Amino acid sequence: MASSGIRDRVAIVGMGCTNFGEHWDKGADDLLVDAATAAFDSAGVTKDDIDAFWLGTMGSGISGLTLSRPLRLDYKPVTRLENMCATGSEAFRNACYAVASGAIDVAMAIGVEKLKDGGFSGLVVSSPPSDGTGAELTAPALFSLLAPAYSNKYGVDPDEMKEVLTRIAWKNHYNGARNPRAQFRREVAKETIACSPIMAGQLGIFDCSGVSDGSAAAVIVRAEDAHRYTDKPIYVKGLSFIAGPAQGAVSNDYDFTTFPEIVRAAEDAYRQAGIDDPRAELAMAEVHDCFTPTELVIYEDLGFAERGFGWKEALAGTFDLDGELPVNPDGGLKAFGHPIGASGLRMLFECWLQLRQEAPPERTIKSIAAGRKLALTHNLGGSPGECVSFVSVVGSEPAA
Repeated sequence: MASSGIRDRVAIVGMGCTNFGEHWDKGADDLLVDAATAAFDSAGVTKDDIDAFWLGTMGSGISGLTLSRPLRLDYKPVTRLENMCATGSEAFRNACYAVASGAIDVAMAIGVEKLKDGGFSGLVVSSPPSDGTGAELTAPALFSLLAPAYSNKYGVDPDEMKEVLTRIAWKNHYNGARNPRAQFRREVAKETIACSPIMAGQLGIFDCSGVSDGSAAAVIVRAEDAHRYTDKPIYVKGLSFIAGPAQGAVSNDYDFTTFPEIVRAAEDAYRQAGIDDPRAELAMAEVHDCFTPTELVIYEDLGFAERGFGWKEALAGTFDLDGELPVNPDGGLKAFGHPIGASGLRMLFECWLQLRQEAPPERTIKSIAAGRKLALTHNLGGSPGECVSFVSVVGSEPAA
């Protein structure tokens, strides 16, 4: 697969992100207004300056009216879209392509989800009719299959695997405790995580991401116009979205130790961005830690660790806040929960803060100060063996 991409042709000039959590006093309208207003203020624009909007949501609206009504837009195009758990990232990708094409000058990508009022978790729509080959398992059960498969393939003792998963959850809660926008803002002891009630397989409660409400937004312009809005734009280096053939459930070759869709999306995004060694070149990564074994496998699929060694890197602190390559420095889905339409843009917001060196001191990552200028976001939607995957690379400077 080859795609030419839009490297350094568009830039983010403003972002906004609400707190994620149980917003009992706010509806989706309120969250959209809050995120959009923060993004407008950040870029120094008004809603009238935005030529077109891309709205990502799974269950909080069924048309562009979901955004045009609360913002009282004056007859502007609003595209509502969804792509499972990568919905917010899809809004961003489509807005970037529209600006890069020259069709519009200024775009907004915005995502929202209001899950707490409905009592739903995960994807908030019914599954369409199928051929019956799909696994009839809950999301925790499906993703729990990753842990024993990884243990068996790479000879990791189950007790040691439990320690690895615990370490990943502990890391993300540690990071989230330092983030005022996170839903869960408290460190959790490893003993508490390891002894939490079991949800499925080896997965306890603290191995699973939570349910929350939230919204995030980005203002996107052509790169050559970026400094009209901010002195610290963030440039889009690569955008890749992959939909797999969904054959995992019926393929004898699939072994639950990788997401081929992530591998392909990463290869494409790295090629667009000109990255040869992601572990050495990236300053940070925000990845889709819906469950702790997912994050473990993602380390290897994204090229952050060699196959079969990601668990050792996790225990060694490679991906900690002060590690060689911080992963989920904002706390990830584990600390934020997963309001589906907003998560991808929330990840991008952390890249925005870190690359612009605007994260608070207790969350500032060393790799930025050391001179690294690239960050990655990643989403997946679906389940092991049949999913979609998104990878973006953004940077604080255009290519020389």
